[in-house]
Amino acid sequence: MRVGPVSQEKSAALIPLLQRVQAEQGYLSREALREIARELRIPESKVYGVATFYAQFKLTRQGRHSLKVCQGTACHVKGAPRLLRTVEAELGIQPGGATPDFQFSLERVACFGSCALAPVIVLDERVYAKMTPPKAKELLSRYGRSREAS
Repeated sequence: MRVGPVSQEKSAALIPLLQRVQAEQGYLSREALREIARELRIPESKVYGVATFYAQFKLTRQGRHSLKVCQGTACHVKGAPRLLRTVEAELGIQPGGATPDFQFSLERVACFGSCALAPVIVLDERVYAKMTPPKAKELLSRYGRSREAS
């Protein structure tokens, strides 16, 4: 079977449709990608290619709370690696993962552009500045998450 070129109209509809499905489901499942391909009548490989190209799209279920730890130069110099290790230990997950209860997802980010506030953690779109391991533990405990509470 030969699939012809994808029309610009269908291609233009793909990203908004991916965004809408992700907003509803929290991520893009394989079933959702298949259904989008069927709906738009474009190859599944095209849908998958777009979904994996853009960092905004997630192919695995995410936690209710998104926690991002900056690893940019200023943050790195001011202790971000230690901060990330603390958060990993507190949540029991690695960057790219979610806690088993899907309360938290953890990401390491190259740079937030908040160098004067370094090191920073972004939790659910809110920036927490001049973070330290004890401050990170306190922040997570406010969300009911700490190794001591487990």
